[in-house]
Amino acid sequence: MNEKKSRCPYINRELSWMDFNIRVLEEAFKRENPIMERMRFLGITASNLDEFFMVRVAGVMEQVESKYQARDPSGLSPAELLPLLSQKIHVFAEKQYSCLNRSLFPALKRIGIRFLPIEKMDEKQKQYVSDYFDKVLFPVLTPLAVDRSRPFPLLANKSLNIAVRLKRKGESYFAVVQVPSILSRFLRVPSETGMDFVLLENVIVYKLDALFERSDIRSACTFRITRNADLDIDEDTEDLLSEIQKSIKKRKRGKPVRLELSQRHDRETESFLKEMLEIGSDEIYAIPGPLDLTFCTQFAAQPQFENLCFQPIQPVYPPADFWGYDDIFQAIRERDRMVHHPYESFETVVNFVRTAAEDKNVLAIKQTLYRVSGHSPIVAALIRAAENGKQVTVLVELKARFDEENNLMWAKKLEEAGCHVIYGLAGLKTHCKILLVVRKDEDGIRRYVHMATGNYNDSTAKIYTDIGLFTCREPYGADASSLFNVLTGYSRPPEYNRFVVAPDGMRPFFRRMIERETENSKKGLPCGITVKINSLVDPEIIRLLYDASGAGVSIRLLVRGICCLIPGLPEISENITVHSIVGQLLEHSRIFRFENAGSPKIYLGSADWMPRNLDRRVELIFPVEDETLRQRAFRTLELMWNDNINTRIMRPDGTYVHIDRRGKRPCNCQLEFSRLAQSALRTQEEQGRSKLYEPLHSPERAQKAESSTQD
Repeated sequence: MNEKKSRCPYINRELSWMDFNIRVLEEAFKRENPIMERMRFLGITASNLDEFFMVRVAGVMEQVESKYQARDPSGLSPAELLPLLSQKIHVFAEKQYSCLNRSLFPALKRIGIRFLPIEKMDEKQKQYVSDYFDKVLFPVLTPLAVDRSRPFPLLANKSLNIAVRLKRKGESYFAVVQVPSILSRFLRVPSETGMDFVLLENVIVYKLDALFERSDIRSACTFRITRNADLDIDEDTEDLLSEIQKSIKKRKRGKPVRLELSQRHDRETESFLKEMLEIGSDEIYAIPGPLDLTFCTQFAAQPQFENLCFQPIQPVYPPADFWGYDDIFQAIRERDRMVHHPYESFETVVNFVRTAAEDKNVLAIKQTLYRVSGHSPIVAALIRAAENGKQVTVLVELKARFDEENNLMWAKKLEEAGCHVIYGLAGLKTHCKILLVVRKDEDGIRRYVHMATGNYNDSTAKIYTDIGLFTCREPYGADASSLFNVLTGYSRPPEYNRFVVAPDGMRPFFRRMIERETENSKKGLPCGITVKINSLVDPEIIRLLYDASGAGVSIRLLVRGICCLIPGLPEISENITVHSIVGQLLEHSRIFRFENAGSPKIYLGSADWMPRNLDRRVELIFPVEDETLRQRAFRTLELMWNDNINTRIMRPDGTYVHIDRRGKRPCNCQLEFSRLAQSALRTQEEQGRSKLYEPLHSPERAQKAESSTQD
């Protein structure tokens, strides 16, 4: 936070993100979490940090190198931010390895699971390691000498390598051995006392003599480089697919922004790597343990460790909202339907597309795809629909960061199947989540719409919390058609009936809604704002929230990740409270509630409160109008706010602390949502069974029941 007094205090975005990753790391320290979940949280922090370096840190470094001096809303220039960021990351890395070495490894050892250094193995284990090296590793490895005739190799981003300093005939030289990523990072070795493992790089170092028989090995250390991986895509090109493919290749050889070295390394090796990689001292991290902690995630996912993980959330299928319906279109015609993932199965959405693909009355399917899984059943259903002669239009966003290659593959397969594929809009990412099915019903053409807060990704839908809404209300259908016309043609943004769409209409909408609450407070009318988002960065939104707080509006913000707003400041934000939920599942849904003078409105959608979402993306938020679902959405938001297990509260100094639970009943909203979904389905099933034995008290009812069974 900038030290200068400001009426619009603001925490730097990058520093706030580091605070978020610290909250994730805290979950790895928690003894009440199952041990493999703690390993998984540690692996997540490492994966998060990799991406942070590849994009955000790399961006700040580029700004410093280009002498860019403009200050961000927190008052920091890039040159001032970079050392603060470096310091915070170095401290964070120390905490990661303190967690691993002092907390997780001892906890694993207590239950008979060990990562052994080879020097502590018995002879039988050492022989097993040697045999594995000879039979499996040796044929795969390629040692690369570096000398006058052989330049330093181009090492892949995030690859794990071993730098070897050698001497031959009195001269020093170096070689690099890449740890093969195609093999498992950890090897289980025979043990009579428990489960013993060794990391692959340790096996290679142990057997280096077999790779350099004629040389004197003086030192060896593992190292890993992280490269600038933010793509610079020329969207004016005639062939966007080719341009993105070229950019992906550039990512693999981007400028190094971080060098991690095992702590036990000699200065000569460090100097050699610094020179070869052209990297500064501040970008070097001496690591007191195994490099690349993302292996912890893969280790925790081993089938034999299931009993050492959280009890999995079991999605119910069908959700209670669809129970008893064989015809999903009939269910949606009767009223709007809501599905809360992963408590209620994403299979509902998949089956909606599958049903539409096979239904002879369906004429067209239109859908946006931002991130999809590697074996996407949604894409398979769209391909099937095209094969069945449906008009299928799909917007595949090729610029979805780190999913470009996956999306390229699916785009080509969809095109080959006969789908109309659009690759996003120039200058904008299409981030909205919407699916439109046009069907010929008995009473005419009807549009069925699915809108959501999360991606059409069946894999992440098991671990991300998101909400989807099904409707066939005409205003929504008309809006959906208008939105797709904007995405696929040259239509100007229309005046929507229900939708709020970025980049044209969302910022003024939120400005208007927040200012209305401010005015209602001044008039003594009911007012209040409750919002659940992933990130709060936008300076204008923050200023409007400060103004609303100053006018007496009670503001409750559930912000999982980055939060640049500072709550609880006297005369500025004393009516604002910020919660962050970090738990078993990743909170991903976006929900917006405005009290609206006693007639509250609630919206769901894809947008966070960030400049990119409001100004540089196609985003969608939509109102929940069905009264039953409105009340359910209100209860959902309230339950999230009342969580006191996974929640931390942001303090005025920018730090986060767990909620004080003294005198309060424990509330884990994620487990409670799962319980509610299971309970709602059981209630429907019980009601269904009771109807089988319902006595008929009149001839009219008996006749009606008989005719309905004949139908």
